[in-house]
Amino acid sequence: MIVVTGAAGYIGGQIALRLADAGQQVIGIDRRPCHSGLTGAFTDFVQCDFDSDESYRKLLDVRPQAIIHCAGTSLVGPSINHPSDYYTNNVVKTLHLLDFICNALPQTKFIFSSSAAAYGEPIMTPCHEVDPCEPVSPYGDSKLMIDMILKSYHRAYGLDYVSFRYFNACGADPQGRHGQEPGATHVIARLLEATRDEGTFKIYGVDYPTDDGTCVRDYVHVDDIARAHSLALYHKIPAGIYNLGSNSGTSVKQIVERAQAVTGKMPTIQFGAARVGDPPILTASADKFNLVAGAWRHHDLDAMIQHAWAWYVR
Repeated sequence: MIVVTGAAGYIGGQIALRLADAGQQVIGIDRRPCHSGLTGAFTDFVQCDFDSDESYRKLLDVRPQAIIHCAGTSLVGPSINHPSDYYTNNVVKTLHLLDFICNALPQTKFIFSSSAAAYGEPIMTPCHEVDPCEPVSPYGDSKLMIDMILKSYHRAYGLDYVSFRYFNACGADPQGRHGQEPGATHVIARLLEATRDEGTFKIYGVDYPTDDGTCVRDYVHVDDIARAHSLALYHKIPAGIYNLGSNSGTSVKQIVERAQAVTGKMPTIQFGAARVGDPPILTASADKFNLVAGAWRHHDLDAMIQHAWAWYVR
């Protein structure tokens, strides 16, 4: 039995689908209800806060093999304006959950959906797990804090954990059952929504020191992220932090070109000034995870766009 928190969300929902497809029994926990495409993934779904009596009663009842923790608040901008919400939801409540696991379910593995936002503006490109972490937002701070707590709990209490850091989750379920909610802030989501709605897509900054002048970022298919989480269940992955990335990246202009090739359409493109704090290149090396888990990335950029487009025009 596997428990997924944040199970109605973009990443948690895809993890649940992948586990269910593999024949695993999945318990979902989320404050929000799940949509119809996800309902078949769950043996049971509990609509509640993961840090609540109802949640803890369910955990004691099912005594899961692992908890995959995807619940959390995840927007950089709002975290700057409302840091208390982020530290409460992402740090304080997760600390309560970890204390509960160590005291009541010490054999349960903990798999954490962290973020490459923990690095801030990485010194190295691509960034590696040993690189310094200097988050630039309370959201990034909150993820780094939990990563630090996980290390401490592993040393002190023997907590078995894996933490995944990645930049830009994108795409949709290859079978069309699940995808991002409307109004998502990621580049591919904004571009495809603008394409579908015959709207405007804005590119921020065209004079970066990159090949075409636009920002370069690492993109990972949400189903590959789900695959990595499932591998952490079934492989003997040493406790620690692992990047999920491509070792390279794709520029915003390249994303626009590939989206036009896949969809046959193009929104109005508007150019704006570079945003303060946006580094030219952010990519992550997954060499550490590749060594212990093998191949986990099955989808290229075209597949990311194709699956996302199918979700948006369904």
